Amino acid sequence: MSESKDTHVATDTAPQDQKFVYDFTEGNKDLKGLLGGKGANLAEMTNLGLPVPPGFTITSEACKVYLATGTEPAALRDEVGAHLDALERKMGKKLGQADDPLLVSVRSGAKFSMPGMMDTVLNIGLSDKSVAGLAKQSGDERFAWDSYRRLIQMFGKTVLGVDGDLFEEALDDAKRAKKAATDIDLDAADLKKLVKQFKKIVSRDAGRDFPQDPREQMDLAIRSVFESWNTDRAKLYRRQERIPGDLGTAVNICSMVFGNLGPDSGTGVAFTRDPASGHQGVYGDYLQNAQGEDVVAGIRNTVPLADLETIDKTSYDRLMRIMEVLETHYRDLCDIEFTIERGELWMLQTRVGKRTAGAAFRIATQLVDQGLIDEAEALQRVNGSQLAQLMFPRFEDDGARGGKGPELLGRGIAASPGAAVGKAVFDSYTAVKWSRSGERVILIRRETNPDDLDGMIAAEGILTSRGGKTSHAAVVARGMGKTCVCGAEELEVDTKRRRMTVGKTVVEEGDIVSVDGSTGKVYLGEVPVVPSPVVEYFEGRMHAGADDADELVEAVHRMMAYADRRRRLRVRANADNAEDALRARRFGAQGIGLCRTEHMFLGERRAMVEKLILADTDDEREQALKTLLPYQKKDFVELFEAMDGLPVTVRLLDPPLHEFLPDITELSVRVALAESRKDHNENDLRLLQAVHKLHEQNPMLGLRGVRLGLVIPGLFAMQVRAIAEAAAERKHAKGDPRAEIMIPLVGTVQELEIVRDEAEQVIAEVRKSTGIDLRLSLGTMIELPRAALTAGQIAEAAEFFSFGTNDLTQTVWGFSRDDVEASFFTAYLEKGIFGVSPFETIDMDGVGELVRGACEAGRRTRPDLKLGICGEHGGDPESVHFFHKVGLDYVSCSPFRIPVARLEAGRAAAEPDGRGDTR
Repeated sequence: MSESKDTHVATDTAPQDQKFVYDFTEGNKDLKGLLGGKGANLAEMTNLGLPVPPGFTITSEACKVYLATGTEPAALRDEVGAHLDALERKMGKKLGQADDPLLVSVRSGAKFSMPGMMDTVLNIGLSDKSVAGLAKQSGDERFAWDSYRRLIQMFGKTVLGVDGDLFEEALDDAKRAKKAATDIDLDAADLKKLVKQFKKIVSRDAGRDFPQDPREQMDLAIRSVFESWNTDRAKLYRRQERIPGDLGTAVNICSMVFGNLGPDSGTGVAFTRDPASGHQGVYGDYLQNAQGEDVVAGIRNTVPLADLETIDKTSYDRLMRIMEVLETHYRDLCDIEFTIERGELWMLQTRVGKRTAGAAFRIATQLVDQGLIDEAEALQRVNGSQLAQLMFPRFEDDGARGGKGPELLGRGIAASPGAAVGKAVFDSYTAVKWSRSGERVILIRRETNPDDLDGMIAAEGILTSRGGKTSHAAVVARGMGKTCVCGAEELEVDTKRRRMTVGKTVVEEGDIVSVDGSTGKVYLGEVPVVPSPVVEYFEGRMHAGADDADELVEAVHRMMAYADRRRRLRVRANADNAEDALRARRFGAQGIGLCRTEHMFLGERRAMVEKLILADTDDEREQALKTLLPYQKKDFVELFEAMDGLPVTVRLLDPPLHEFLPDITELSVRVALAESRKDHNENDLRLLQAVHKLHEQNPMLGLRGVRLGLVIPGLFAMQVRAIAEAAAERKHAKGDPRAEIMIPLVGTVQELEIVRDEAEQVIAEVRKSTGIDLRLSLGTMIELPRAALTAGQIAEAAEFFSFGTNDLTQTVWGFSRDDVEASFFTAYLEKGIFGVSPFETIDMDGVGELVRGACEAGRRTRPDLKLGICGEHGGDPESVHFFHKVGLDYVSCSPFRIPVARLEAGRAAAEPDGRGDTR
């Protein structure tokens, strides 16, 4: 979902017969899109016979018309008037009636809960005349004037745009003058004075008097709720929660009930289970002699809901029965708002309650055990993002530390969740050295590159001052399950002086820092860490069902079993070495979908690649390839052994060769300094010439992938031979290697045919020389738009497709990932062009359509064509659902994201007709 339509292209005139207003008796919980969550659930509770104050709901369709045209639908005023008349007849009094006023609340209510983001106004109908009638009918003058001052304050702030602080300051002045500790210590005379002062504030700052006509109050409040859909805070929340911007909000008009009529009245919030842990019991808060906003504002201290049993046992017992009815009916944790008016309980709202990740898993399994939901439904109650939260270690929260502890240095992009503490180091060499000495380290860089891999592996966490969620540091860190914060721009990293500066604070190498990958916060000093038992479970160090097993682990274990039974998509890992492969297998990987052979050429092997690049003759090139062959073969033997019996897709060399050479600036300086000392280094000179020769303006679209195999004789043949010989060695050892060879960056079938023919020849030679029958699949990565558009032709020469959605996204959008995230992505997100980065979640309308079309065309040519995806999207929850729908056979992602992909694949398969859960 995306926040891309806040400008709303809607019909200027609504159909003549369109219904815009529904009584609470007319709706139900399945009309959330039309009536909003609040209105639909008020209607549902009314249908259940629960005590709901009468009222009606204006649909979100009316809001859409208003936002598109700047005016309400023509029929709305009369419809509202008719429902108001019916409400007045039911209540036996008129809105704002002088001697006995009907008062109503006007509340927002969108399809998806957006707590606190939109407007609410209570006590509509009070005026200079009706306040006296309310005082007489209630027998409580203080209550009446308190209700009136609340209306003016709320109306002035939300409807008329008056600064809310002006009302708060006047209220504080009144309390000081009376030496009152809280609002309830002010008497009727004090509140009368306050009402006069509030009205003056409105007249002065709003440029108009507070409206005395009750219908005008209601109409203005309705309009204000419509407009609150597009406030900055509402749009920001929708972007954060990926709620579409074109839904609009419904408006609920509900007859008022009062919790501030004395000690036999009150208001509260209840949960049918603990939203923090999922445990069953009585959870919530209650506040005597108060209205709902008092609880939210925290003006007075609430008491635990359980105390209500002592305060008002009759209401408490009834509330407990209602909570049981609602949880059974909704088959989930319910969040309830209620008011008690002089001993009578009223239900003001219910919704399926928000919960922590741990609570979500516990509650889902509890409800299965209670027979309220089945396994398929349980899978819709959790998601991969929640599982990811449970897998990463986390810091003890600020509240638990009592506000004490390490200094907050700054904040960056939360790139890879988790909590990491260690000594600050500023280069990979030091990270490895200190780590081997038993030190915990945090690798701090401006940005990382492949040369930093050793340091990243050695570090507890990674911190960069540049880059975004899909930068090198972020992608690699997520793949390794490392905590990472990127793009912390306020941190000035000086790698030469081995220090980081934030304002006046200087962090030297060796200073302890803490990095929170879940929030992006960076601290100076050590923040206490809470370990994750869920990762211990996936690693096999903790077993569900054991006597000492964590109940959360048991819940996760059961949900993963449900998902594995349901899913059609297989889940593979992106892994380049045996260690990662074994971890992936422990995490449930069913093979390797991407082995990046370029990672095998780093470290001490870089010098061998340099010799290949510098080779002037065929003999030199052949010798360089022969030198590399045994190293490649050894890597593949280890990989095939780790993944014995499971498929391993090996991508032939993909990145430009210049990435294996020294940085051009660094090398130029080295050569210049040597020449100034008359100390010529022939190898450095040749390297510099090679760097200049291989330099490209846009290397992402230059000499890389299949083009390398076509231009550099023997390069791909060497890699294919290493794969084939490794497979033969494993078969000879009674293993079951299942190698798949993937040719990258193919744009036309002719490229693939040439490389395939060469590869088949090499495989035949190995088969003959070893006497072992080898069956190696040959396929390609679809990562260019042309490849996707000509997939039918390419399938003639490929046994499988693996969609490289990272590069496919770059080439479809015309983005250089490393550049755009740091430059204009923030602006695009803020303007609603993206709801989420297309590098995080697959762009279904663009990139996704190319994937869908390539799948269909490829299988028309070759019905048994195997289809997979090996980009980072393979571990993204929303993207996994898309890949399920288009018919891929597997997704492949970094080892740490495998459980997430498994869970989401199961959820996609269990999704009822693509609708999500059935609530």
